[in-house]
Formats: sequence, C-alpha cells, structure tokens
Amino acid sequence: MKKIIIAMDGHSSCGKSTMAKALAKAIGYTYIDTGAMYRAVTLYAMRRGFIGPGGIDEESLRREMPLIKISFGHENGQQYTILNGENVERQIRGMEVSSHVSPISAIGFVREAMVELQREMGSKGAIIMDGRDIGTTVFPNAELKIFVTASDEIRARRRFDELEMKGEHPVYEDVLKNVRERDYIDSHRAVSPLRKADDAIVLDNSNMTIPEQDKWLMDQYLKAAAD
Repeated sequence: MKKIIIAMDGHSSCGKSTMAKALAKAIGYTYIDTGAMYRAVTLYAMRRGFIGPGGIDEESLRREMPLIKISFGHENGQQYTILNGENVERQIRGMEVSSHVSPISAIGFVREAMVELQREMGSKGAIIMDGRDIGTTVFPNAELKIFVTASDEIRARRRFDELEMKGEHPVYEDVLKNVRERDYIDSHRAVSPLRKADDAIVLDNSNMTIPEQDKWLMDQYLKAAAD
C-alpha cells in the first residue's frame, strides 16, 4: 500500500473527527484536526479580549498571530490540542468557543497562517486531515477526498449529546442555531469557503452507525491506496 494523503471535509458536527481518528489508528497514519487549530486561535483571541460586542479586533489579532503556537500531544491513546504549551482540549470544545470559531476562521490572515502550518504538518504524507477546505485548498492533490454531511437536526443532536457528556448543560435549540449559523458562515466566507471538491466522494452519514461509517471509510482508503 502506498502512503497517501486523505482529506476529509464537511459540515460541523457530522462526525469527521471520529471517523478520521478511527481510520488513522487502524492504518497507522497521523491524524491532524484542523478544526481544533482554528478553535485554539479563537480561544487565544477570546482570552486576549479581541472578541467583543463590536466584533473581532482583527488588527490586534493580526499583530499577535506570530505568537500563537499550536501543536498536538498524545496521552493514553488520545490526541489533545496544545496552545502555547498549554493543553486546551477541553476549553476549545465548549459552546463559547463554538459560537466564535466560524467568524475567526473566516479571517484571511488566520486561514493563511493555518494552511501554511497544515501543509507543513502533512508534507510527508501518510496523514488524515479533516476540516472545511482540506481537499480544495490545503491539499488539492490529495489521493482520497471525502466530503461528509448529515442533516442539521441530526448534527445538532450529536453536538448536544457530546456537550452533555462533558458535563455541560446546553439547550438543544441553541445548539441547532449554532450549527446552522456555522454552516452559513463556513459556506459564504470569502477565503476558502466550505465546498465539496469536484473529485470528492460524498458520505451522508445521517442514518449510519459508527461501525458502518468506519467500514465505508476503510473501503475507500483501500481502493485509493491500492491505485
């Protein structure tokens, strides 16, 4: 089997990360969660007071982008996100970060910095990277491109359940509103909007179990790596 780049794009809360992590573990590839990278930038901006009622202080964020260092660590078989030396995995998954991550991700200089870092991380191949613009912008020549989607109601329910499992007390209607808002912002931003690459394979997992998803993705990998 040749070592390939697998690009997984799609809407928020449709299970991309769960699928990508499982496949990476099964085939010994490196998994890169690009969504976590944008969440880390968002958390940094929130902590520095760059996000307020009047919007985002883009100039201040631009000045401090070189100070933002993002990497990944592993513990007990789990990957976590590191922001300037701090494990911020739990902090970046909350609703407050979720409500601001799409506007931050839409900023051109933020995307440029993250794309450069993502290309550097994936330069040696044998990686699975998920996000919004992996197959269209980051790795347009990836050997396997998957575009994952599901109904917004199902995605909101999945996100709601995930937040509850973490001890939070979300309101389903708020989660659904956030999912729909993120869809709109991600699809309409000027820089690298969310869209399906022309050569991507579409997976609608609205009514699939996790084992069914994993088998489907493994089959696609085996075909692509054998070509």
